[in-house]
Amino acid sequence: MERLRVSVGPDAPGSQVYVLHGLGGCGKTAVAYTLFQYATGPAGRIGLWVNASDTASLRTGMLAVAADRGANEGELTAARSGLRAAADLVWDHLDRSDRPWLLVLDNADDPAVLRDGGWLRTSPRGTVLVTTRQAARHWWPGAELLQLGVLPKADAAQVLCDLAPEAGTLEEAEVVAERLGRLPLALTLAGGFLAHQVIDPWTMAQYSLNLAGDEGTDPIDLLDQGAAATGDGDSRHLISSTWQFSLTALERQGLPEAVTLIRLLACWSNDPLPLSVLSGVDMAAGLPPHRVEVSLRGLMDQSLTELVQGGVRSLRTHGVLLDSVARTIPPEQRDTLAATAAGQLLKVLPEIPQRGEPDLRTTLLVPHAVALLRRVAAWPEVTGPTVGAVAESLLRLVTALHRAGDYAPALTVAQEAVERATRRLGADDPTVLRLRERMGRALFRLGRFEESEALHQQVLADRERVLGPDAPDTLTSCIALAYPLQPLDRVPEATTFVRRAVAGRTAVLGPDHPLTLLARAFLLDVPTGPELVAEADNAASLIADCHRALGPDHAITATCAASCARGLFYAGRPDQALPAARSAVALAERLYGPDYWLTLNTRSLLSSVLDALGESAEAIAHGEAVVEGRARTLGPTHPWTREAEDFLADFREGRGAE
Repeated sequence: MERLRVSVGPDAPGSQVYVLHGLGGCGKTAVAYTLFQYATGPAGRIGLWVNASDTASLRTGMLAVAADRGANEGELTAARSGLRAAADLVWDHLDRSDRPWLLVLDNADDPAVLRDGGWLRTSPRGTVLVTTRQAARHWWPGAELLQLGVLPKADAAQVLCDLAPEAGTLEEAEVVAERLGRLPLALTLAGGFLAHQVIDPWTMAQYSLNLAGDEGTDPIDLLDQGAAATGDGDSRHLISSTWQFSLTALERQGLPEAVTLIRLLACWSNDPLPLSVLSGVDMAAGLPPHRVEVSLRGLMDQSLTELVQGGVRSLRTHGVLLDSVARTIPPEQRDTLAATAAGQLLKVLPEIPQRGEPDLRTTLLVPHAVALLRRVAAWPEVTGPTVGAVAESLLRLVTALHRAGDYAPALTVAQEAVERATRRLGADDPTVLRLRERMGRALFRLGRFEESEALHQQVLADRERVLGPDAPDTLTSCIALAYPLQPLDRVPEATTFVRRAVAGRTAVLGPDHPLTLLARAFLLDVPTGPELVAEADNAASLIADCHRALGPDHAITATCAASCARGLFYAGRPDQALPAARSAVALAERLYGPDYWLTLNTRSLLSSVLDALGESAEAIAHGEAVVEGRARTLGPTHPWTREAEDFLADFREGRGAE
């Protein structure tokens, strides 16, 4: 602590990285937190804390750091899309911080997570502290390594006495401390357990007997087996037993449902879990709704879980605890628990996510759906319908990410969902096919047109074989395939697929169904020449149908309005296209904001229309806004950013500018 306090003091030189390493549960995070409190208090620094346990948590946390240090929403959107170097953005703002800072990268047990993308760097404006179990020096070049071990016997016993002063003597505490391997996390859990007994409090001697198995309990058996299995006294197994004893105590206190609740939590991730997910849980005798609240309070009293502050009220449970509990769930309970976990996610996820930024709660659910899929993939007892419900929750989350413009994360999550769900459900399962389609859509938005086209072709063929040529999902594949065909200069093929979708949806769903209206709008985007001129005559009727069926401010109305303006312009009617384009831009900006893809695409069209009508100055202004917006959200090398730059250059050349 003396060395670390100097590193954040007024005379600290900056550009320092400290790596605090040791086995799990030895108190690395506690030391980091103590330094954090000192740095943000007496030392007067900005404090920044990031969970670096996995790529998703690290990326989310570091982008939050960038936002804290002044990154604007456009820069963050570009980084979230995966088309800009997110680490560069973060460290650029850290380097320009107006105040010195301390950045804690906690739980970096897989150093490759930090190395991939260049997240770990130095800055003259601050100090970095990494906590990790990985002590190999080659992972931490240029860093100062500080080792943290377990507590000495006397100190470990004193911890127990401080936490539970009425439970026993110092000598009795030494026995318990030794049985727990003098590991700070295990000591904290044991002391918390002893201190919170009310009806029939245990002494340290009784607790020691339970650890030894002398009272007929089996947790110590699990403890010994875990230590023997690792061959090196792995602390995770020791902690596992301590948690099990706490659960046994809850059962004795009349809270057997707490065991069911912790098993349910073990189906999800150790990331913050919105408390709304636990609303309405009903597992009949295992966990009836009226017992959820009291069971949760019991777990919190035993330090098995905790509330976390933030924009959404959430619960955080230690990851090692969750893994330990998950391994001990009886096989006959796994399907019921997994089905309940999937059902709770589906309750809080919208069936059809809206376009624009997802709410924070939805974003927080992504790691939990992924963790649940990983659990059920490893549990052969889980039935197909339960796996299908888990896959459906991931489909909704992938769709939400995509519609928020987070295309790279949407692709990553969809890929893992397809890989794991296919093993249990088969490649022809409808939900798996929908996830594959979402992969294709994300690839298209990322500018990977050839890959998108190839995947959509495969999904279309599979849907035709499995569902039939006129099934709604098959017709959706026709629309999805048309998107990448256009930039690949295969417009006639794209037009054929769109016409097939329009005819099929009209026959199956009706002419005014939202999906039919979208397909009709696409007919104003795809064709060229005489075909487009003929379709442009239908623009007014399409808008009228949208207003009648959906209303003037509906998201689909906005998409159709943009398509109608585009169709009129490319049909050689710029005078008719101008008011339509202005209206479409205003509606898209009102619904989604200035940097959303539909807003930028429609503004690009407006720029072209203005240029065609001789309004060069306004055309250039809109063109510049499109270039800037796409560079922020897609990156400077994306095909659509370069296309916008080319259009802008043409506009300037047309008015004689350099």
